[in-house]
Amino acid sequence: MKTGKLLIFVVFTTVSLLFAYQILSLGSILLENHSAMKEKELQSLAPNEEGVVIRSGLPNSNQLVFSCNVDWGEEVIPDMLKVFQENKIHITFFVSGRWAENHPELLKEMYHAGHEIQSHGYSHKLCSQNSVDTIKEEILKTEAVILDILGVKTNVFAPPSGDYDETTVELCRSLGYQMALWSSDTIDWRQGSTAEVILDRVLKKRLNGAIVLMHPKEETVKALPVLIEKIRAQKIEIVPLYRLLH
Repeated sequence: MKTGKLLIFVVFTTVSLLFAYQILSLGSILLENHSAMKEKELQSLAPNEEGVVIRSGLPNSNQLVFSCNVDWGEEVIPDMLKVFQENKIHITFFVSGRWAENHPELLKEMYHAGHEIQSHGYSHKLCSQNSVDTIKEEILKTEAVILDILGVKTNVFAPPSGDYDETTVELCRSLGYQMALWSSDTIDWRQGSTAEVILDRVLKKRLNGAIVLMHPKEETVKALPVLIEKIRAQKIEIVPLYRLLH
């Protein structure tokens, strides 16, 4: 009798474990599919974004862009410039107007080193949380500051935190601006973002035609030489945004 009960218990337990495993496996597959669909959704453009929003280049491109947003980090930028010079590459710096006003000589150094300078707004205000007139002022004020310092007119806007809405898209269109986002984010501002973590975040993404977002952080500078080497090993050229084929 005891043997029969034990057998029933073993069979019941085995079936339960198999059922639980199948449920977990199905859940994992659904989660992966959802994540893939979500990422694809984020990469695609809404109808009103065509011709304005840039998330990446062509998927079969042999080019990649380093996009660096600057509203702080001036103490790190000289080290970044040194790495870029040693590797003979140029990137696109999106600077805030207030930062440019406070660091005109460093901005000139970045520009004269061959890097593209574009707009990150004046004071890092989130587009969806401010009026269209406020964001228009943010863009035009920054344009005037950079024009005064470099003699260069900006025509691409990187919205702070990647935050924007339909109104922002239409504003950029009316001003003759494009809006730059990204397809790969270093998230180097987050606590715990070591050089190794940054490398993993970027290298696990598709690099063909990618726009890689970064900031002037010490760990980012440490990661750059290896990152550049790994990208070049895939026969991908690092170019400023204006040269990206899209």
